Amino acid sequence: METPSRNAAAEPVDYVWAVARISLGWVFLWAFLDKTFGWGFATPAAKAWLNGGSPTTGFLKGAGENALGGFFSGLAGQAWVDWLFMAGLLGVGLALVLGIGTRVAAAAGGLMLMLMWAAELPLANNPFMDDHIVYAIVLVGLALANAGDTLGLGRYVRRPYLK
Repeated sequence: METPSRNAAAEPVDYVWAVARISLGWVFLWAFLDKTFGWGFATPAAKAWLNGGSPTTGFLKGAGENALGGFFSGLAGQAWVDWLFMAGLLGVGLALVLGIGTRVAAAAGGLMLMLMWAAELPLANNPFMDDHIVYAIVLVGLALANAGDTLGLGRYVRRPYLK
């Protein structure tokens, strides 16, 4: 399937999508950095991944009282879950910030967000809508808009495959 060609000049809406892509990428990348190094924002240094802490335990153990809590709390602290979660945060964050692999990043990030949303059910402040779903919707928009092409490397990485 061939990607439709677009004018080389970016439209204003392309810059909006680019800023949204970079911003959301930073959300994922920052979560990775803070959980890895424990810079004291959401993760204290003593609970940093590099200091032996588990990046999934706090959130998933806290899901114990929720509708799917038994399933999610059973995953808390398992090494494979920690590695998969952290790889997802890093991969999605870097891909979005750089503008490469935006569609794959959107799919992976959307899956991660929907799993986090499901772990919190039932939601405290709304019957179904929260920031996880809003971010997932934005990820779909980023993928559909080829948001990695503006202020990103998407067009250059994809170029050999467009011929």
